[in-house]
Amino acid sequence: MSRNLQCASPNCSTCSARDRSVFAQLTPNELGDLSDTKGCRMYSKGEFIFRADESPKVLYCIHQGAIKIYKVGRDGKEQIIRLAQRGDILGYRSLISGERYRTFATPVENAVICRIPKDAFLGMMAQSLNLSARIIDLLANELKAAEDKIVQIAQKPVRERLAEAFLMLHNASGEEADRSKLGINLTRGELANLVGTAAETVSRILTTFKEERIIRMRGRAILINDYNALVGAANLQD
Repeated sequence: MSRNLQCASPNCSTCSARDRSVFAQLTPNELGDLSDTKGCRMYSKGEFIFRADESPKVLYCIHQGAIKIYKVGRDGKEQIIRLAQRGDILGYRSLISGERYRTFATPVENAVICRIPKDAFLGMMAQSLNLSARIIDLLANELKAAEDKIVQIAQKPVRERLAEAFLMLHNASGEEADRSKLGINLTRGELANLVGTAAETVSRILTTFKEERIIRMRGRAILINDYNALVGAANLQD
């Protein structure tokens, strides 16, 4: 795996990812201070951004790419907790709590990530009520997502969980020209780790979805052929 490399830091005032981030409502002066204090690095697919049990020293903000945050069980199997993308921040709970990381983070595609020193981030939170409120909202939303995922794994069949995962990945495509493509491409193993099943089970359901013309394949990429049928397979109808 290639080592991470420094890169030119995007200007926070003109950053295309800022509107998606917790820093969206900072004042011009605050944005200037943020730009002056942060650095930027490029990470290759599969390279560790941070590991469980490491002490947090910076806040990570994704400028480009997609990151999987996961835990590793006693058997060595990964369980993907969530997928983060452009504008999302990583590692903030450990920074705020003063605890070591409890998860691992690696890119599922090459990524450019801004790194904000711990003291600078905590200082901004202390001075900006808006930023503090955004962080509280983020914590609440992630707690809700975690609760929903527990219920999903306990009660929904794997077929429905996989269909719902495809919808989530499709929604990550943003302004992509080809809206049938998934915004984040995962391997069969990563899909299995995301929905909590075996890779063989994912492969069988993919074959079924293809036979039902819900999806189609373009090389290794998965494309959505029938969005409404995928919603139905996920059992998300109102």
